[in-house]
Amino acid sequence: MEDNKKPNQGQISIELNEEVAQGVYSNLAVITHSSSEFVVDFVRVMPGVPKAQVKSRIVLTPEHAKRLMLALKDNIGKFESVHGAIKDVKGSGGPVIPMNFGGPTAQA
Repeated sequence: MEDNKKPNQGQISIELNEEVAQGVYSNLAVITHSSSEFVVDFVRVMPGVPKAQVKSRIVLTPEHAKRLMLALKDNIGKFESVHGAIKDVKGSGGPVIPMNFGGPTAQA
């Protein structure tokens, strides 16, 4: 009898431990690249705090970065077909950092 828990040839088994499954919140991504790799820094920007912290850094080959871009495009299309268009955030060409997160400005 064949064991159903064994991955098929050409497939890999991916494990997700509890700590990683919790995820890391990020509201800003900074992307840089060289001739051989893309580096994506996921940052958490908090209101009223002038210093932001990189929470996670992912290093990708150019080929994998392109596969990720295509997968994101596909998934965004699926999301929008169910939930409607995601509002575009227009800025001055640079990153848009929502310092007040849409709420009132804090006062002391």
